[in-house]
Amino acid sequence: MSNELEAFIEYITVVRALSKKSIQAYRSDLNTLEETLKKPLIRLNSGTLLKALSSYKNKRTLNRKLSSVNAFFDFCYKNQFLEEKTKLKFAKIPKLLPKFLSYQEIQNSLQLIDRSSLIGLRDYALILFLYATGARISECLALQREDIERDWLYIRHAKGEKERIVPIANVAREAIDNYLNEMKSQKEFVWCNYKGGSLSRISAYKITQKYLGVSPHVLRHSYATSLVTGGADLRVVQELLGHASLLTTQIYTHIQKRNLKETVEVCHPMAKEML
Repeated sequence: MSNELEAFIEYITVVRALSKKSIQAYRSDLNTLEETLKKPLIRLNSGTLLKALSSYKNKRTLNRKLSSVNAFFDFCYKNQFLEEKTKLKFAKIPKLLPKFLSYQEIQNSLQLIDRSSLIGLRDYALILFLYATGARISECLALQREDIERDWLYIRHAKGEKERIVPIANVAREAIDNYLNEMKSQKEFVWCNYKGGSLSRISAYKITQKYLGVSPHVLRHSYATSLVTGGADLRVVQELLGHASLLTTQIYTHIQKRNLKETVEVCHPMAKEML
């Protein structure tokens, strides 16, 4: 390992106080390059580095390696180990549309739940709640009884500590009420396991996997998709989801465009004509 690389590792360990996992990732990425090319990174030009990294066909893996190299070069430039600032361009990764379920798909799966037991009532209410509110699973599991007031959900444990208020559909509220009324104990948290303790993230994942074949987060995407395709303003969706930036919400505009295109193809007579 070159002296500059050792200095960089010491910097991210002591000054930046990164996690052990992050430090190990940087060390592995950069040290592997030095060992492969048999030269200190600081003496390698961009072309040589890109050629060495071209073996990574997975663009996300490649970009992680590039991020490590850029962080190292930035450190070297700021500490005057390099006279010129070097930055390698990241590989372009095509944006993937978020996976989502249609309202009918969710309804069909809900019919499979046996609501004659407390666990069945809980599972039914949990899935309805996630789809009706678009809440993150962490926000869902932190839900307390007092956080639901009539037709409103108060998300007090949101990401970034930003509270928000979201309307909740009557059918979801009724499902939660039926579940809570059947519960013998008066626990503070809404979602409980069969022992009466707080429901874990793993258990919630198993519930949505069992009935829907997806993670809880897909129900958040399904909520947003239903709103956007239904004509909701993107800024309203941003507020409901609790996104700090509209840029995060804008991925759903691709779904809106696709929905508009499919509507024209099905409904407009000229769409079926051969050109």
